[in-house]
Amino acid sequence: MNPSNMVAAVAAVVLAAACGSDPNVTVQSTTTISKGQELSDLQAALKAGAIDEKEYESLRQRILKRPN
Repeated sequence: MNPSNMVAAVAAVVLAAACGSDPNVTVQSTTTISKGQELSDLQAALKAGAIDEKEYESLRQRILKRPN
């Protein structure tokens, strides 16, 4: 089988497999980001102008109140 036919065959199999599949995708994973990293990212967003001072303070308080 030449390479272009191989690509076509693989594409057909992938498309056929997707036809009856559930359109909802569930992703299950866990990431751990420290409060310090969140606060640092929040401060960077403030400095970049992505959020204003009021949003910064509100989000900062929410992060600090959250349990570890």
